[in-house]
Amino acid sequence: MKAMILAAGKGERMRPLTQQCPKPLLMVNGSTLLERHITALVTAGVSDIVINVSYLADQIIDFCGDGSRWGCNIEFSIEGEPLETAGGVIQALPKLGTDPFILVSADVLTDFDHRALVEHSLGSDWASLVLVPNPEHHPEGDFGLSDGRVSLVSAGGDSFTYSGVGLVSPMLFHSLETGKRRIRPVFDRALESNCVEGRVWTGVWSDVGTPERLELAALQERDQTRAS
Repeated sequence: MKAMILAAGKGERMRPLTQQCPKPLLMVNGSTLLERHITALVTAGVSDIVINVSYLADQIIDFCGDGSRWGCNIEFSIEGEPLETAGGVIQALPKLGTDPFILVSADVLTDFDHRALVEHSLGSDWASLVLVPNPEHHPEGDFGLSDGRVSLVSAGGDSFTYSGVGLVSPMLFHSLETGKRRIRPVFDRALESNCVEGRVWTGVWSDVGTPERLELAALQERDQTRAS
């Protein structure tokens, strides 16, 4: 199985930390966000990884090389300007093949075990999303979940936040034109056909989108390490 790591964003909310360093290469307790994702994917059995890059792309390419030091093969999808989440996937489709692949946002910190996705078959579904309890900065959530099926959030219904991790079929993107596109409308289209399943992850997860959340995630991780 292949995987794609979304790493092309400018990380503007993370400034000033990202003025000279791309967000995926920011450190958390001695390890970069990007290396954590690569290691987790390889541990789960993924041997081919595509990484889209744009802002300070050379730093990410130099850091990763061909992936051999992690025991995997890394290819890069280079974007002149960041194409956003879905746009980045669309451009990288020729490198991803025709089978479902794992999609990971580089700017999340999690201990989710990707083997759950490697060993999963999508069947007729277009995506299987990993959802998390809503964080304080996003209390309204993104989606509802009932009997393993993802839906739009209904009034008064429970909601969850998309973790930035999922198993997706290339079918989600095949009819879309290239260019800047966000992934939420792509998921919403699939929801209309009831083609999205989901699961809730209650382990470690943080959207480290700001310096404050990055520092908090590092502190929480150190506290967990000491407690164990």
